[in-house]
Amino acid sequence: MAEWYFEYEIQVNRPGLLGDIASLLGMLRVNIVTINGVDEGKRGLLLKANKDESIERFYSIVSTMDNIKVTKFRQPKLRDRLAVRHGHYIEKDADEKNTFRFVRDELGVLVDFMAELFKKEGNRLIGIRGMPRVGKTESIVAASVCANKKWIFLSSTMIKQTVRNRLHGDEFSDNNVFILDGVVTRKSNDEGHQQLVREIMKMPTVKVIEHPDMFVQHSEYKIEDFDYIIELRHHPDEEITYEILAKNDMMSQSDPFGGFGGFNF
Repeated sequence: MAEWYFEYEIQVNRPGLLGDIASLLGMLRVNIVTINGVDEGKRGLLLKANKDESIERFYSIVSTMDNIKVTKFRQPKLRDRLAVRHGHYIEKDADEKNTFRFVRDELGVLVDFMAELFKKEGNRLIGIRGMPRVGKTESIVAASVCANKKWIFLSSTMIKQTVRNRLHGDEFSDNNVFILDGVVTRKSNDEGHQQLVREIMKMPTVKVIEHPDMFVQHSEYKIEDFDYIIELRHHPDEEITYEILAKNDMMSQSDPFGGFGGFNF
């Protein structure tokens, strides 16, 4: 049974409009899986049909309706599914096609989005940008739980500074989500840790790197290597800057723990 995403913009919001569309789908034996408003004045529907002919007939009819304008009719993408589930589209950078933007109020959508990425098989490299205490690490962990994946911290500052230089047993599983803090890893002089990171980067599994721009500095990796870049802000106009990290570099000269103990990046 094939799935389709149907989205329309309401031209004339008359009573019974949705009922007419639902009735038409029923007559054509097309099932409505999910329906929701997506953005202002638009509705999105996930549909299922046993025959492509039914979908084609439905499309030919609704395309002629004066009260609506069909804006999307296609096999559903991840953004379509999330739009129907949460009621609005994830913001996507117009220039950088693999960059997605969220604000802290959308943590539920972000967790859902990352969980869907984690569920896919194969190699994926995901970077997440954001200021301190915006919810980056917590969102990654929550998404791992939703995707039924075990998460492994290679480097982190979530509770205290963590730098791993070896893994044990099933921690090497391709089914795990590997998380590292790009700042901590870049600053680490532990060759064992650097070797472990290189080894994990070659594995066909999910890697999530906080502060990817710092991670690629003075390394063999590039931003272009990332399959997805996620930006998380407290509010839409917040600037993501690394000035606070530069201050921490100065603190680390007198702090045996590298200056990260009091911050949750």
